[in-house]
Amino acid sequence: MAKTTAEIVAEEKKKIEQAKARIQAAMAKDNVKERKLDTRRKVILGGLLMDNAKRNPSWNRALIELVKKLSRENDLKAFEGYEIPPMPSASGENQ
Repeated sequence: MAKTTAEIVAEEKKKIEQAKARIQAAMAKDNVKERKLDTRRKVILGGLLMDNAKRNPSWNRALIELVKKLSRENDLKAFEGYEIPPMPSASGENQ
């Protein structure tokens, strides 16, 4: 028995919806990878800033200024109890 036009149309629409779902899943997977990479970059840069702030007065001043600019409550909570490294001596300026 041959399929009716309505059945053929319904099957093709189903295939289209399945293809759309696969595309969305692939895009979501790519977005997750990009967010993870973005987070990794931020952690690396944050570590670099904090490490250099211990050795270089200009980095230390920059860290102090950045922490002062925090305004979001959740961001501020992350720095509760955090002590900015003490200002290094001027001899560490060029490191």
